[in-house]
Amino acid sequence: MVRRNDERRAALVDAAIEVLAREGARGLTFRAVDTEAAVPGGTASNYFAGRDDLLTQAGARVYERLQPDEATIARQRAADPDRESYALLMRELVDRISAFRTGYLALLELRLEATRRPGLRDVLTERVRADLAANVAYHEQSGLPGDATAVRLLYLAFNWLIVEQLTLPGVFSEAEREQLVTAAVDRIVAP
Repeated sequence: MVRRNDERRAALVDAAIEVLAREGARGLTFRAVDTEAAVPGGTASNYFAGRDDLLTQAGARVYERLQPDEATIARQRAADPDRESYALLMRELVDRISAFRTGYLALLELRLEATRRPGLRDVLTERVRADLAANVAYHEQSGLPGDATAVRLLYLAFNWLIVEQLTLPGVFSEAEREQLVTAAVDRIVAP
């Protein structure tokens, strides 16, 4: 029975992500989540302590779903730690995040909502800091060129590139996006 409850909770959180991406934070209600998840009315309210809990769990779930799979990690670890491998890794990252459009749009909505909800802001701040620290640690262990500042600069540059791709997809073609990712690695990451 616990497994079924975990599966239902995950389905409800995934539905919350879809609602956030489509309707924004103001449109995220338990009723909207129940409808999106195709469950009986009142189900979401049985799984979450309140709206803040639902918002926080939606943010955590987006990060969980954005993690690279084991095959991607193994391939990167087996590659030569050079700028070409780094650029490929970054193109894959941008592609993976762009492919989960609703997740990233939901994160943007959560960030905007965090400006009004200190508790959510604290949770997201800690999550992003931890994510950046993990990226820096992974980078340092991998032997890839560049330093912690390069990792942070690429994080900032690619976040906006992804926002552009998801909100105004006609600004850059896919080929231009790939060229920009490669150029960012070439210019930011010191040899």
